[in-house]
Amino acid sequence: MALPTLAITGGTGFVGTTLVRHAAMRGHPVRALTRKPLPSTAKIQWVHGSLEDPESLVRLAVGADAVIHVAGAINAQDRAGFQTDNVFGTLNMVEAAKAAGVQRFIHVSSMAAREPDLSDYGWSKARSEQVVGASGLAWTIVRPPAVYGPGDKETLALFKMAKRGLMLLPPSGKLSVIEVSDLSRFLLTLVKHDETLGDTYEPDDGYEKGWTHKLFAEAIGAAVGRKHVATLSVPRPLLSLGGRLDRLIRGRRAKLTPDRASYFSHPDWVAHRRPPVDLWRPHIETNAGLKATAVAYKAAGWL
Repeated sequence: MALPTLAITGGTGFVGTTLVRHAAMRGHPVRALTRKPLPSTAKIQWVHGSLEDPESLVRLAVGADAVIHVAGAINAQDRAGFQTDNVFGTLNMVEAAKAAGVQRFIHVSSMAAREPDLSDYGWSKARSEQVVGASGLAWTIVRPPAVYGPGDKETLALFKMAKRGLMLLPPSGKLSVIEVSDLSRFLLTLVKHDETLGDTYEPDDGYEKGWTHKLFAEAIGAAVGRKHVATLSVPRPLLSLGGRLDRLIRGRRAKLTPDRASYFSHPDWVAHRRPPVDLWRPHIETNAGLKATAVAYKAAGWL
């Protein structure tokens, strides 16, 4: 029996690249959105377009059995920028799915949506969830925690700090994490599980109480071969100042922005709405996953 055809947005990003590869390996016919023309293969058809181009999204969705909407902005100049990509982009994809007759819609949001007043990013993700929830489609929402793994340039800075032996951390708090391959497996698991319709999940690595910032920093240190990593928790006002300075110096390339500083300073980013264990369980133990990520960084010449 043929597996469902998947329409995937964000297929050239960190999570999307892994998802497209895993879907094709499992035997799913894949239609993936790309801003720059890419050659299609027997298993993966690349569709040139963007979230701002509704016609391209309809072309993406036509012939698919399910949409997995991964694309979105994790960094933007202001609320309007987040709104364009995360809210209006999601609305365009929802409307395209309807126009193409696709009912199954899996939406990748963020745990930041739990606290929409903390950041423009979280606000935009919460609004995107509202769009999906009101769509009338057969939806499931996934709120990943911090995602790491080979190829991720967002957490690369943490590995570089750990290698130097000093890690600057947000104020005291806890977080959950998930390795990108595990997140990919979960998204693919959802495709044919109708019991998940209308639910919102926060998959993670299975550490029930999450990680303190210090413990996670030490785990990254161990992954890069440091027996001891000094850690320093930065008070929120200083973190916000650092965000403003990074924005001033690096502009659009800034990694620490005032918006992110506000988000990072929240004390509880631990997964609370985990998937049922009979539906899905993580395969990647985090210490091993961090080590594999460090090895991949080194092989790529990034670390």
